[in-house]
Amino acid sequence: MEKAFVGARLRRLRDERGMRQADLARLLGISPSYLNQIEHDSRPLTVPVLVRITEAFGVDAGFFAADDAARLVAELREALPMDRVSVADLREVASGMPEVAEAVIALHRRGRSLAEQVEALAGDRAVEQSIGVHEQVRDFFYRHRNHFPELDEASESIAEAAGVRPGEVRTALSSHLSRMHGVRVVTAPSDTSHNANAGEMHHYDPAARVLHLSLHLRPGQQAFRMATLIAQLEFPDLLDAVVEGDDSASRSLVRIGLARYAAAALILPYRAFHETAERLRYDIELLADHFAMGYESICHRLTTLQRPGLRGVPFSFVRVDRAGNVSKRQSATGFHFSRSGGTCPLWNVYEAFAAPGKVLTQVSAMPDGQRYLWIARTVARSRGGYGGPGKTFAIGLGCEIRHAGRLVYSAGMDLDDLRAATPIGPGCRTCDRPLCPQRAAPQIGRALRVDENRSTFVPYPD
Repeated sequence: MEKAFVGARLRRLRDERGMRQADLARLLGISPSYLNQIEHDSRPLTVPVLVRITEAFGVDAGFFAADDAARLVAELREALPMDRVSVADLREVASGMPEVAEAVIALHRRGRSLAEQVEALAGDRAVEQSIGVHEQVRDFFYRHRNHFPELDEASESIAEAAGVRPGEVRTALSSHLSRMHGVRVVTAPSDTSHNANAGEMHHYDPAARVLHLSLHLRPGQQAFRMATLIAQLEFPDLLDAVVEGDDSASRSLVRIGLARYAAAALILPYRAFHETAERLRYDIELLADHFAMGYESICHRLTTLQRPGLRGVPFSFVRVDRAGNVSKRQSATGFHFSRSGGTCPLWNVYEAFAAPGKVLTQVSAMPDGQRYLWIARTVARSRGGYGGPGKTFAIGLGCEIRHAGRLVYSAGMDLDDLRAATPIGPGCRTCDRPLCPQRAAPQIGRALRVDENRSTFVPYPD
């Protein structure tokens, strides 16, 4: 077990319960001096003491995990000038005082949001505001590590009652909607005209109790829309209970996201999906064939397997287009997606566009030394019909290198060779690799050096 120093978090737990140090020491069966050393990071936390703490306070062992600290460090690096604060100091704040770190990050975001609004006065403020709302939604799912046990359990029960089986999902869900809710499912071609409803994938008419699905949706997509409606109809109170915050726009988007999470849990029930993923060594294409679902849906579901006692590999997920726009991102690890500028062009997610449909692998190293195994592949969609507009994305799925041996994609790789890792970063604006020849912008907080008598291969030298 890696040494864990958790003094600040343990003190916070004790203070929240109104306990004295001597009282907690007695409860844990250790001496007050030993507890005092743990709380001041003079002694690391041992497994036996960790077990007693989780039992005493009713918290999961993940409460003391270092993944959140890694994410906080990355976000603090964006918020604070690196010429004044060292990485070691940021790590100490993130691990010892996470609430302070979150407050600093939140203050930085508010300042950045105000700056963006000022810049937007001459442009479209509605666009800027919508971006802010989507950031709030992403933060919500990030805080929860994209895992909601209540929704998993509720959806698993419905799947069992509805008789959901691989290859029979659409039939089972359509029958369930009709039997339990009197909802009729109708499929028809999408309207390709230029009216307001052009290209609708689905539409539910609550008055007529009819769910309209486009014929251009693949079978798995049709099943997903039916499952989403079932989640909205069968446990609206549960969806409301999970949602946090008071902002109406972000609440509505979070609620939709939670309904879609529940839909994935209904179509791909946790236990069956986890068991199959482990047996197939997380081979995404085999999982897609087994469950008759799309590549992206399988990747997204893999990021949610964090049930205590039945955990899967903790993955990070990202979806990008050819222009580098990130339209989806989720993480059950400490991987940090930059909010300032684009992502790293050395990432294999972008290389995937050069080999459509082919699975690419990459061992990458972040500036903090953390290494990941990334799997990338393109997915394409079309409304159907000759000449119809389509869209292509690259899907990236990554895990920390310590979990890579559980994946079929690690076959033949030397996971211990540090030199084999591609050095990538969270994005040029926040990456502190000064010698990267692919850098597109100087790092935030560093002065731009201009020398008319000198040129370098590196775009922005120190």
